[in-house]
Amino acid sequence: MTSTLPPPAAPTETLAPAAAAAGHRRPRLGPGTWIAAVLLGSVLVVAVIGPLIAPHDPTEVVGLPSRPPSGDHWGGTDSTGMDVFSRTLAGTRIDVAIAVFSTLLATALGIVVGLAVGMNESRRGPVGTAARGMSRLLDLLQAIPVVIIGLVVVSFFGTNTTTMILAIAVILMPIQARLTRTEVLRVRGDAYLDAARQAGQHELRLIVRHVLPNSVRPALLNVSVILGISIVLTAALGFLGVGLPPPTPEWGSMIAHGAGDAAVGKWWSAGFPAAVLCITIASASVLTHRFTVNRVG
Repeated sequence: MTSTLPPPAAPTETLAPAAAAAGHRRPRLGPGTWIAAVLLGSVLVVAVIGPLIAPHDPTEVVGLPSRPPSGDHWGGTDSTGMDVFSRTLAGTRIDVAIAVFSTLLATALGIVVGLAVGMNESRRGPVGTAARGMSRLLDLLQAIPVVIIGLVVVSFFGTNTTTMILAIAVILMPIQARLTRTEVLRVRGDAYLDAARQAGQHELRLIVRHVLPNSVRPALLNVSVILGISIVLTAALGFLGVGLPPPTPEWGSMIAHGAGDAAVGKWWSAGFPAAVLCITIASASVLTHRFTVNRVG
């Protein structure tokens, strides 16, 4: 009598690669992400070549005041007769440049301060006291609205591009410093650091080779958020009248100067810079959310 045997099971070796590939398949980017990437890329391109392709001098009176968009002036003219389209293009370079440099400086300073505070605040003596004092100062700076700090700093040191970059970097540095400090507090107690110390490795070398690479990732992932905040803060200071001096083309000051015309229906002098500002912030926010979720997932 013959017995029927069940068919042999599929070997696990052949199923594992397929399952692993399915589990590690990269998520597909939706159309909204691509649109945001194209818009943000266009803004960056305009920041580079904007003043070169502007049809008029962005700081000169080129027509009658408060004229609507036309073939000669694609964005119309503002209340002083300057071309709105040309000023919006030129303002893109200024706002983006200030935001990029202040973001880089804030991130670099934040990483250094976060490392110093995180590695030393548990020590005794003057070094530990200074580190704990710096930690409380970071808490205080984050508790104060950034616009108020910006108003104070710019009022003391004047309004020019360098001052704006330094002021915004100092304002946003505590965010990056606290992110780095939190990771340092997690990493500094790992066993491999104790082993490196027992092997005679210098503390500074240990920080650079081991602590820094394992603590810097959250601050780097947060760079795009800091960039968006920098653009908003630059425009906010210009809107409040403490940004770059006129007739420098800058989005915030353009919106402020065009508010009076917009109140009586002449929307273009404030509408064009406001639209570019909204597009830049929205696209940066979408990309930040998308890629941060992908990294976490």
